Amino acid sequence: MKQTNYSTNAMQFDPRRRYSVGEMVADAVVHVLGLIVAIAAGSALLTLTAFETAPEAVPALSIYVGTLIFVLGVSLAYNLWPHNSWKHVWARLDQAAIFLFIAGSYTPFLAVLGNSTLGITMMAIVWGASLVGVALKLIVPERFGRVAIPLYLGIGWSGIFVFNALATALPPTTLWLLLAGGVAYSAGIIFHVWEKLRFQNALWHVFVVAGASLHLWAVIDCMIVARM
Repeated sequence: MKQTNYSTNAMQFDPRRRYSVGEMVADAVVHVLGLIVAIAAGSALLTLTAFETAPEAVPALSIYVGTLIFVLGVSLAYNLWPHNSWKHVWARLDQAAIFLFIAGSYTPFLAVLGNSTLGITMMAIVWGASLVGVALKLIVPERFGRVAIPLYLGIGWSGIFVFNALATALPPTTLWLLLAGGVAYSAGIIFHVWEKLRFQNALWHVFVVAGASLHLWAVIDCMIVARM
C-alpha cells in the first residue's frame, strides 16, 4: 500500500508494498549472516595477508573489506528502518554504497596488475564511474531511478575488458569464482525488480550475499591460498 504522509522523495525509495513481518525477518537473517561472514572472513583475510602472504596488498584489501561490511551494514539499516521521513536517507546511502562496493571489489584484483598502464587505467575508470554513481544517488536520486541498474551491471562486468590480463595474473580458481560471483549478482536482479513476489527482497539479498561470498572466496584464493 502506497504511503501518503511522506514526501515525494521518501516515496521514491520506499518499497511499493509493505513487507510482512516474516519477509523482514528473513531479510534480516540474510543480512546478519552476510555481515558475520564478511567480518569474520574479512578479519582473517587482512590478518593473514598482513603477516604472512601479501603485506603489500593490505591497503587494497582494506578498501575491499571496508566497502563489503559498509554495503551490508547500510543495506540492513535501510531495509529494517521504519517507514518514516528518514527512510529515504538510508535508501540514498544504500544505493550509493553499492557503487562503492563494486569499485572496492575490483580494487584488490586490479592491484594485482601492478603499476601497468592497463591496471591503472581500469582502476581509474571503475572508481570514476562508481563515484559518479554515488554522486547521482546522493544528490539527484529522484532523476536516476532504475537507470542505476544498468550502470551497476555495466561497472560490474567492465572487467571483461581486462580479462586477458587478469587471466594471466590470477589463478584459474580465482577467475572462476569471480565469474560465478558476477553471475550470482546478475541473476539476483530478477528478484530485485520482481516486487510483487513474496520474499523477493530477501531472495534478492540471498543472491547478493552469495555473490559477495564467492568474490570474498576469490580474494582469499588469490591472496592467501595461491601464495602459501
